[in-house]
Amino acid sequence: MVEVSSGTAGTGATSALRFSDPVMYSRMLRHAHEDVIGGAERAEITTDIQESWRRSLALGISPDQHSPRHVREPSEVRALRREHILSPAIPALTELLGDDSDGGRQLLIITDAAGEVLWRIGGRNALTQADSLEFTEGADWSESGIGTNAISEVLRTGSAGQLFSAEHLVRTHHDWACTAAPIRHPLTGELLGVLDVSGPLTTLTPDSLRMVRCAVRAAEEILGRTAAGRGPTAAAGGGLGTQGDGSGVGHEPVGAIAGIELLGERPAVVHADGRRVPLTLRRAEILALLCSRQQGFSADELAYELYGETGTAATVRIEMHRLRTVLGSAISSNPYQLADPVRALVDANQVLAALRCGNAPQALARYRAPLLSRSTARALELLREELNAAVRTALLTDSSSAALSQWLASDMGAADTEAVAALQALVGAVPQVAAFAARARRLDDALL
Repeated sequence: MVEVSSGTAGTGATSALRFSDPVMYSRMLRHAHEDVIGGAERAEITTDIQESWRRSLALGISPDQHSPRHVREPSEVRALRREHILSPAIPALTELLGDDSDGGRQLLIITDAAGEVLWRIGGRNALTQADSLEFTEGADWSESGIGTNAISEVLRTGSAGQLFSAEHLVRTHHDWACTAAPIRHPLTGELLGVLDVSGPLTTLTPDSLRMVRCAVRAAEEILGRTAAGRGPTAAAGGGLGTQGDGSGVGHEPVGAIAGIELLGERPAVVHADGRRVPLTLRRAEILALLCSRQQGFSADELAYELYGETGTAATVRIEMHRLRTVLGSAISSNPYQLADPVRALVDANQVLAALRCGNAPQALARYRAPLLSRSTARALELLREELNAAVRTALLTDSSSAALSQWLASDMGAADTEAVAALQALVGAVPQVAAFAARARRLDDALL
């Protein structure tokens, strides 16, 4: 697929204003829009976009007209959607990119192959703004229906792309930034529709296009399974996981999972048949956070914990969708929570469970490595320190020579001079204690 990053032709520094100063960039494009409509040439508007404007104008689309052609009534669309080929993928797309909360600012749109709007997902404010533009079910958002926009450009080029502010022909669309990509039949390559995410100018981020394309890939994967006759949930099998999460993705049943490894450098999900499915560090971090709080997290909260101020809920939803292809309905939504049976399979949680039962030696036996030792996310560093401190405190309280020796022999306890002193108080100045003391001093000096 050829990727179109934007309809804008300016320098890289100028185009970057879309993200760093969207208000200024929009002002520049609006001036260029007026000049081009008046017959002048402006480099800010690409040749392709200008040609699309000319075709739209020739079809009778006015820059001052914001009413699209309506193919059918919304009530007719609702009946059409039930049997539409894209319908199995809509729950997953909604989960990945939809935001129907009261504060949601973006609108998720799915059209058919001709550009007719079939689905709209968004919060009350976003839907109200879309209604004012008649961006509604049954509206024709092709070039001939409403003029140049992100959906019409995808239909024209067959490629993903973005339109920002006054790159739209119609002036009432100049407050919007839109990112769209084609959805194709995974077996035939036939165009089935367009996925579009639209919102205020400030909602566009450098990751917007990547997230839309990731969501399209997920949708096409679902449609491929459906077309192959397996059905959207046929891969789930029996057990707790068969309830599904509404995403239309085949999920593993919880009963097929034997353990989840978050300790060490190689996080993974271990299945009952011995298969080990590696987890990316980011997905492992999400699981660790879900384990840390019984009441769960919202997508926005997870985004902040993992990415700081630059985090977005949409990024988290994509990662959560992929996690669910491994864990199924073990992760619930709104807020995201990890089911108790799966929580009990996490190795870090098993360490804590042993400590709660007062069994320090068992906790130490299970504590084979630090929690996600490669993670540099501050939230994970705090969880790592908390787990380490809990095990250490229990061992110092237990004060058995065997447990203290095992602790000092581990990477986590190697620099623990207090544990060396506690062991020496129990067994005296034996060679083993001297070796532990020398190692602890060396590591302590290395940190100075």
